[in-house]
Amino acid sequence: MNGPEIHVEVAPALHLFVPAGRRAGATALVTDGVSTLGHVVESLGVPLTEVGTLLVDGRAVPVSHVPRAGEQVTVRPVERPQRVPGAPLRFLLDVHLGTLARRMRLLGIDTAYESADIGDPALAARSAAEQRVMLSRDRGLLRRRELWAGAFVYSTRPDDQLPDILDRFAPDLAPWTRCTACNGLLTEATKEEVADQLKSGTHRSYDVFARCTACGRAYWKGAHHEQLEAVVARALSMRTQRD
Repeated sequence: MNGPEIHVEVAPALHLFVPAGRRAGATALVTDGVSTLGHVVESLGVPLTEVGTLLVDGRAVPVSHVPRAGEQVTVRPVERPQRVPGAPLRFLLDVHLGTLARRMRLLGIDTAYESADIGDPALAARSAAEQRVMLSRDRGLLRRRELWAGAFVYSTRPDDQLPDILDRFAPDLAPWTRCTACNGLLTEATKEEVADQLKSGTHRSYDVFARCTACGRAYWKGAHHEQLEAVVARALSMRTQRD
């Protein structure tokens, strides 16, 4: 680039995206005089999905703003809870977030998940077609313009990922209402209706069942129920504290 020089300061919450040498204070950048501020921010490594307010000399500007010489730019993170306009809040997760997808479904959050690597263009197209928020740790995917909406998943640990998504989007929770395997809705079922999926010990020990209306999978309070209860309890506690 060989144009106006600006100074860009990135909020600490976004420092993980930028090189270490550009994290302290404002960084001097020479722009080309035609690229938008959104492009300049992305060139620093920050996905626009993670950017909230952009300030130029203290005033808010859109990502389409073209920087001029001497401007002081501040990049702030998305405010929480983040509101996604237009569609009911729904999500799409990539192949690397299977555990997070199952836990979100456990809480009744409409969560689509691709269990195979179908490629960034297909994921972005599905996000747009179904108006789903794309969750991913792939920065390249989150930079695709055709996304309906997107968000970076900051942690690699599911125990940290779920609270972060709940804090960021504050989705409505309806635990035990979705199939953790396919995202379909659950309905009550009799033992006879799901008998073909039960082993003899389960058939003798349990009387309360649910079944997925989409894939037919049967559910009951089995050996791992206490662990799932703990996930649900923590999520509901977060909601109570926020309200």
